[in-house]
Amino acid sequence: PEEWIPLRPPEFFEQHRIELVLGETVVSLNTHAKTAHTASGKIFSYDALLLATGAEPVKLPIPGSDLPHVHYLRTLADSRAIIDKAKQAKRAVVIGSSFIGLEAAASLRARNIEVAVVAPEARPLEAVMGRQIGDFIRGLHEQHGVVFHLENTARSIGADGVLLTNGSTLPADLVVVGIGVKPRTEAAEKAGILADRGILVDEYLQTSVPAIFAAGDIARWPDPHSGQKIRVEHWVVAERQGQIAAKNMLGQKVRCNIVPFFWSQHYDVAISYVGYAKRWDRTDLSGSVEARDCTVALRTGSKTLAVITIGRDHQSLEAEVAFEHGDERALSSFGMK
Repeated sequence: PEEWIPLRPPEFFEQHRIELVLGETVVSLNTHAKTAHTASGKIFSYDALLLATGAEPVKLPIPGSDLPHVHYLRTLADSRAIIDKAKQAKRAVVIGSSFIGLEAAASLRARNIEVAVVAPEARPLEAVMGRQIGDFIRGLHEQHGVVFHLENTARSIGADGVLLTNGSTLPADLVVVGIGVKPRTEAAEKAGILADRGILVDEYLQTSVPAIFAAGDIARWPDPHSGQKIRVEHWVVAERQGQIAAKNMLGQKVRCNIVPFFWSQHYDVAISYVGYAKRWDRTDLSGSVEARDCTVALRTGSKTLAVITIGRDHQSLEAEVAFEHGDERALSSFGMK
């Protein structure tokens, strides 16, 4: 239900003397005068500034991608548009086999719409969760009637179908595209704030310009757990970073040492992921993926990078605590038979 979506009710902002200025876009920052300038000409002064501009969907650069039955899923308006179109749609093509695409596929199948998923990968989510989970997720969606067209991409979109690079055409009266997002960094970069696949911040979430902070999908922070600068696209990470940034804007010097995590829901199966792994050389499994009761640990050498669980929420919480404390001994037990 839509009423579940707002983090705060409107009266919260009034009670806490927070002025919401909606319908305005900041187009430039003057870091010397400490002012933010909007497209309509308004100027806002600041002592401390938080950049929380989020990310926007990567657009599909093919003919027909701007047709009215082609949708992206990022905003509430996007969600409403897809739900409205789904009332009459019979066949949908989802382009992309990552979280947005597959969760959209599951939602469309729940509405009894035929769904085909097109993606260039050999198996869904393998680059994030590994081969075992990727095969399980594919099988789960196939059990619910989803048809995969993997190692394939869309060449063009027509009024009633999607032409693939292998020459075949998939009928579709609804197309949902989920091929990733890119951080909204334009105004920050124009102001001279350092960026590299996101806004670079220190352990306090401060950017290269004093008094300017960043949080959420745009922020790349030094993760003490992985030793890398990372950017995580999950709303709970954004919420926690907002809290940390707020304290630091007030001079409290709180380090961002949160453990990245996310979960993904596919039909009646929830998959939890704790940690951060871009690459790994070993996968350890305990339990049974097929029985929906398992723990998978992604490791490089003896170091545990991430822990994935299905049907084991308590273990997921235990892994988060172990990551928080840097307890490699405890982490080494996850995924072991």
